[in-house]
Amino acid sequence: MTYQEATEYLLGTINESISRRYPRRLERMATLLRHLGEPQLRYRTLHVGGTSGKGSTATMLAAALTASGKRTGLHTKPHLTSMTERARIDGRALSEEEFAGVLESMRPAIEATAGEMGRPSYYETLLALAFVAFEVAKVDVGVIEVGVGGTLDGTNLVAPDVSIITNIGLDHTDILGETLEEIARDKAGIAKPGVPLVSDAREPGRAVIQRVCAQVGAPFFGVADHAKIDPRPGERYGQSFAVRTDEATYELSLPVLGRFQQRNAATALLALERLRPEYRPSVEDVERAFAGLVIPGRMEFFPAFPGIVFDVAHNPDKAENLAQALAETFPERRFSFVVALSEMKDAVGVLRPFFELSASFVFTSFEAPGRTAASPQRLLNIAQQEGISARAIADPVEALGVARRNADASHVVVVTGSTFVVATLRDWWLTNVGERSRS
Repeated sequence: MTYQEATEYLLGTINESISRRYPRRLERMATLLRHLGEPQLRYRTLHVGGTSGKGSTATMLAAALTASGKRTGLHTKPHLTSMTERARIDGRALSEEEFAGVLESMRPAIEATAGEMGRPSYYETLLALAFVAFEVAKVDVGVIEVGVGGTLDGTNLVAPDVSIITNIGLDHTDILGETLEEIARDKAGIAKPGVPLVSDAREPGRAVIQRVCAQVGAPFFGVADHAKIDPRPGERYGQSFAVRTDEATYELSLPVLGRFQQRNAATALLALERLRPEYRPSVEDVERAFAGLVIPGRMEFFPAFPGIVFDVAHNPDKAENLAQALAETFPERRFSFVVALSEMKDAVGVLRPFFELSASFVFTSFEAPGRTAASPQRLLNIAQQEGISARAIADPVEALGVARRNADASHVVVVTGSTFVVATLRDWWLTNVGERSRS
């Protein structure tokens, strides 16, 4: 199987699904993993859920474990550029040949599962592929990001050493529930007997998570109870701070923007401290790993003229974090937003925090298999109802060009919303402007 054949096969599974509300939807994933020999149980795991910040937190965990000498697998979703990013080992995505080879090896199990439960979906297959790739690579630890929710997510078949719930916000309300309490209850489904659960969730979600942990016998560790963050004078395009836990003090330098990343870092550190001593990175390992951290598409800044930020913010919680980070990082600056959203997202909730900034907007679209973009005109109408200056341009590259031309050197262009528009325009930027824009 070639990589092209692998991607064509996977894209053909996008419409293969069991309703996300179906109470037995984990059964097909369990069947697939059983036919694969339960690869997810062949190594230690950390299981990372939450509404926002779980991808960044998972990346921090994996970086620290790799720095400590542990062979580490990292599964996050969605990918920005290539499906191979769904399975990274020691920070490196699988090669296209490795990716295709793993999928080829899975075909008998996929066919057996299809005969019993229907063909595994796109998400199920990619997740299982990561599990198998980590087993083949003989990783010591796998860091696994939850897809949607927790209770019935395909990742909830791991047997973690530590569970993490970063926070609770409104997203996927059609699946998880319409209140923070309902969403917290679903995400808390990753709690397991005897397994420590670390969370930075605030009320009312925290109380729900604590209650579920008590019911299942999972020790609960609240980040606010066990970690203190002390800001330090930071770098021009990064941030410095200390995190003091019950066990150690970490002097950290993060080359990523956004104060919310400090809370993600504290969450990751508290989780690492819950590991067995032989798996726990040292303070020096953590400090070295975080100093070299790269999180593409997460408050990623290129100091060009004008400067540009790429950040996936497709729910109100992420949007609020981004708006706050922009205001803190670029005070007195004006912003030129390029935004596209999936049709299913809460467009008003996402856009509202951005409208509070001094900014203009270009709304655009994207093309992606199995996804439908919200009409740029619909987003424009939302802005106009709030008296916001905006344009609608369907082609994302053209939209970025307009935003850049209308911005002067003191402005910051912000590409945000859907993963798909961030990925498209980030790739275009790196190809046509490139790393030379960094200083």
